[in-house]
Amino acid sequence: MKKKKIRLSSVYQAALLVLMYLPIAVVVVYSFNVSKNTTVWGGVTIDWYLKMFQNRGLLEALRNSIVLAALSSSAAGIIGTLGAVGMARVSFKSKGAVEYISTLPIMIPEIILGMVFMAFFAMLSLPFGMLTLVLGHTTFCVPYVFMMVKASLVGIDKSLGEAAKDLGASEPRAFWDITLPLITPAVVSGMLLAFAMSLDDVVISIFVTGAKTNTLPIRIYTQLKSGVTPEINALCSIMLVVTFVIVITSQIIGRRMDRGGAN
Repeated sequence: MKKKKIRLSSVYQAALLVLMYLPIAVVVVYSFNVSKNTTVWGGVTIDWYLKMFQNRGLLEALRNSIVLAALSSSAAGIIGTLGAVGMARVSFKSKGAVEYISTLPIMIPEIILGMVFMAFFAMLSLPFGMLTLVLGHTTFCVPYVFMMVKASLVGIDKSLGEAAKDLGASEPRAFWDITLPLITPAVVSGMLLAFAMSLDDVVISIFVTGAKTNTLPIRIYTQLKSGVTPEINALCSIMLVVTFVIVITSQIIGRRMDRGGAN
């Protein structure tokens, strides 16, 4: 019975991996295809990567996405860190409810969140563009940093900060010299995860972007109607690699953080 269960588990895991990663592998492979037709294999080439770097529209959209992700993750890092530290230092009856509300942006369906942002920004008469994109992305990026820092603060000995205060350190000084160095791995890990989530967001971006501001996911999405070219496949392959590197780096930092807390 145990062998059968192990075999079924292995088959299930293999099927799951194939369904998840086969489409990604196909995109990467066809980014080296000579033929423009994605259903016909014509040989191996890197010309599409070279043409991609000559496409000003794609490069501008990529630049906008990188700037947007950097600004959003940085703002989320500051807000999420301060929020987690502040919540760790207070105690009131509705604290659990407040913490739950703080993580709602990543639980609400993106299409609903995007519609809410669009209506709210229109009510405030904000010009749709990079500003509204940064505000929208920062909102759903904050919970990633908040949760990571909150988990890190649980393993920190509170007596360290109290000892620093007893020695004459002010509240900001104790935070800067004691708390911040201890939670830095969690902050960086959360920001990297937020950067990756912002970089590939398309649903919320469609609702809050302007006519003159285009991000890479939106450009790729709009080109689906006219057909995806191998240039898009090449760019997606590069983005996949970058996203995997960011996520893996975030996981490594998180594991080191856990080991440091255990020690």
